[in-house]
Amino acid sequence: MIQRILPAASFGGSITLPGDKSISHRYAMIASIAEGDTRISNYSTGADCHSTLGCIAALGVPVEGQGTEYIIHGKGLDGLSAPERDLDAGNSGSTIRMLSGILAGQRFNSRIFGDESLSRRPMQRIMKPLTEMGAHVAAREDKFPPLEIRGGKLRPIEYPLPVPSAQVKTCVLFAGLYAEGETSVTEPVRSRDHTEIALREFGADLVVDRGRIAVKGRPKLTGRDLTVPSDLSSAAFFLVAALLVPHSRVSIRGVGLNPTRSALLDFLAGMGARIRIPDLESAHGELVGEIVAEHSPVRGGTIEGGLTAALIDEIPVLAVLGAASEEGITIKDAGELRIKETDRIRTIVENMRSMGIQAEELADGLVVPGRQRFRAAELDSFGDHRIAMAFAVAALAADGESVIHGAEAASVSFPGFWDVLSGCAEFHN
Repeated sequence: MIQRILPAASFGGSITLPGDKSISHRYAMIASIAEGDTRISNYSTGADCHSTLGCIAALGVPVEGQGTEYIIHGKGLDGLSAPERDLDAGNSGSTIRMLSGILAGQRFNSRIFGDESLSRRPMQRIMKPLTEMGAHVAAREDKFPPLEIRGGKLRPIEYPLPVPSAQVKTCVLFAGLYAEGETSVTEPVRSRDHTEIALREFGADLVVDRGRIAVKGRPKLTGRDLTVPSDLSSAAFFLVAALLVPHSRVSIRGVGLNPTRSALLDFLAGMGARIRIPDLESAHGELVGEIVAEHSPVRGGTIEGGLTAALIDEIPVLAVLGAASEEGITIKDAGELRIKETDRIRTIVENMRSMGIQAEELADGLVVPGRQRFRAAELDSFGDHRIAMAFAVAALAADGESVIHGAEAASVSFPGFWDVLSGCAEFHN
């Protein structure tokens, strides 16, 4: 699919965005092993989260609903059944990594695979702790999907995460639900804590203390009625568009503002962006609020260390903002970007250069000088949803019509992205 984008004269409106991918995945997975029904509203419309629904349905869990409203008829910890076919995670690293923790505790064998992109993403980070817990996990070349998981009795472990990863943390905690005793994960840097919040909501016995998260095995999890907040990572594209395009103001309602995710807003505010939160409340343990952003010049900055881990999904669009900032942007400690849907360091730099933007590729990051102007260009999503959406934002600030090839990639996380984007943009005549 080819998407043509004209430069925008202004960008604004009051919008509501799809449900948060990270929370949608977790609610669905935990609901499948809870007892009783869970009703989920504003479930993510992204393909990744529907891969999760497909996998739990294949494990014998009845799933009813459509669009953004679903009922999951939980089967309890021991109620899943052996799938009749291989489980298909599609393009979703979240699905394969987190669900593997649940599969490791089953009394049956399973095989989970993904598309061509996912099949190139290494899985040793989950294979190691699951093996320590007593699971048998085989992989292509000992690291790539498909994963063959021989479930069984698991033992609790204390696992120090080598690098921050909410997905690996979740995998271990999910496996810990099936182990007798206490399983713990210690984080070098705090990562998003949606799993901890969701497990508590469903009734798990979980303790968090100074970077150590411990869960007691064999809990009774109970179905709930839940609403997924709108996705802050999706909101990032619209916030940056409003900051970049003159005469712009955008309001985004019902956004998840979990403190482990709101580093984005702190970073933007630190750059001098005009962003405010006029409304804030708590729902199901998650903070939810409205975000308002207005066009404003920004200074630039550096993303490194723990901040990189906190902003890993937003780095493509922040790199776009950095090119137009006063001082530019430097991104370090982001080697994980090379094993996302694409090598995002390379694809960011390649598209930047297509638009006439200077950008230097580092081994674990990139440097984008500031005070640059975007030229209209032919761009490529490389099959990566965040690259497609980030450079759609860049195209709004270009000097003519740009073209994005592979624009359908946006549907992985945000099927309605192009409609919402064009609805907010007033284009030059």
